Amino acid sequence: MPWWPCEALANGWLLTHAASLGRDIVRLLLTDSGIKNPSIQDALVDLLGKPVAESRALCIPTAGYGGPGGDPDGPWQFISGQSPSPMTELGWKSVGVLELTALPSIEEARWVSWVREADVLLVNGGDALYLCHWMRESGLAELLPSLRDTVYVGLSAGSLVMTPRVGEDFVGWKPPTGGDRALGVVDFSIFPHLDHPDCPDNTMAAAERWAAGIGGPAYAIDEQTAIKVTGDAVEVVSEGQWKLF
Repeated sequence: MPWWPCEALANGWLLTHAASLGRDIVRLLLTDSGIKNPSIQDALVDLLGKPVAESRALCIPTAGYGGPGGDPDGPWQFISGQSPSPMTELGWKSVGVLELTALPSIEEARWVSWVREADVLLVNGGDALYLCHWMRESGLAELLPSLRDTVYVGLSAGSLVMTPRVGEDFVGWKPPTGGDRALGVVDFSIFPHLDHPDCPDNTMAAAERWAAGIGGPAYAIDEQTAIKVTGDAVEVVSEGQWKLF
């Protein structure tokens, strides 16, 4: 698939390139830290095709329980709109909760109807491989390719789960099958929280070492950056720092 022939480094601008994703999911907004600035907000509205206030959201808190530091505060803050990563508090027409670990005990037709009626899925951060496991176990991963009218918005792990691999640096919860494979909906990997004060190990040098082991295209992004996927077009929407390896 076509990629820019050299590495790209940007501060506060947007890069567009073509990518043959070969997937039916065509509207993704993969964020590092939620809807943090006007550029990412505009990208979200563009994907929705209508105002946030006219859009119905389902939030998925599941990843917040999977990490070694996971606690009940994080998922509650995400659901209630009190986290530092804006997602549920944007003024949606309605916000529901879809807890993936509960879905196997619910009639499938019932929860599938909830998903199909939503305009957007807001997917929490936490542990990407735990989220990946429960997306598969619940049946949501199998349903996703048919949701052509639904926008998927990921936050940190909620973004990483769409990639082919998260890399050993981001393996926390260990899946029964081992490894670092995620859903592979997109053909690039993501190194999140670049140079974030709460993540002192997430430096550009660390991202370069991580990317060397990924074996495919990869982005390092900071909290002011998101990756927008529309059909075969991939855009980096940023008011911060990012790099394409």
